[in-house]
Amino acid sequence: MKKATMLGLVAILMTLMLAACGSNNGSNTAATNNAGTSEESATAAANSLEKIKSAGKIVIGTEGTYPPFTYHDASGELTGFDVEIAREVAKRLGVEAQFEEAPWDSLLAGIDAGRFDSVFNEVSIRDDRKEKYDFSDPYISSGAVLIVREDNTDIKSLADLKGKKSAQSLTSNLADIARENGAEIVAIEGFQQAIDLLNSNRADATINDNLSFLDLKKQKPDLALKVVAEAEDASQSGGVFAKNQPELVEAVNKALADMHSDGTYATISEKYFGEDVSK
Repeated sequence: MKKATMLGLVAILMTLMLAACGSNNGSNTAATNNAGTSEESATAAANSLEKIKSAGKIVIGTEGTYPPFTYHDASGELTGFDVEIAREVAKRLGVEAQFEEAPWDSLLAGIDAGRFDSVFNEVSIRDDRKEKYDFSDPYISSGAVLIVREDNTDIKSLADLKGKKSAQSLTSNLADIARENGAEIVAIEGFQQAIDLLNSNRADATINDNLSFLDLKKQKPDLALKVVAEAEDASQSGGVFAKNQPELVEAVNKALADMHSDGTYATISEKYFGEDVSK
């Protein structure tokens, strides 16, 4: 009986030791798997340029409702300054530009969700955005202006926006300017909607891109709107990418630099604005 008892104790001890070893092996395997996953993620980010080249296309998010930067012409074709810049960049990467249209407030979310490889849509380069996304070098510089109806005599400066309704895309830096000056934000999905709200008296003002307004007045010279003020600093816009894609961003920057060097950028810029808008 003593022998049997001893044998039983030995068996229990052996079982416990084997279980502990199994647990350690499992932990080691899990740690190895987790390390492997992290390495794979880093590799995937580093190889984003190769993946795009392998797919033969770069998926670009854009509004399609913001002339002259991204809009549809009379034939329904997507065009505009940002669209042409992005197409030329894709061409120099050796791939096709595939555009996916979405409202402004969902463009950066499209990068978060992996829907877009990039966004070209007048996205201002800001420090808070750079914490979450990578940007190309700036490809355009433009100022923001305060637009009201011609018969409006109450709003003459940004400070006069206090308590007034300003039509803005909720997550844009232009909406931030309006909020800082006390405006009540009326949410919009694009520039044209802001203009429509102004014309129908459902908004008092909008802060928007000066180049967009100049283009609008060129297309519709009888439009009863006017600029009454402008923001102090011009903003610079660039292509937007998910974080940690250095090879892709570097390739895009090289494409942009080459476009400046060989005159392609100037040709596109003059087509839409009559001047080089990168300066």
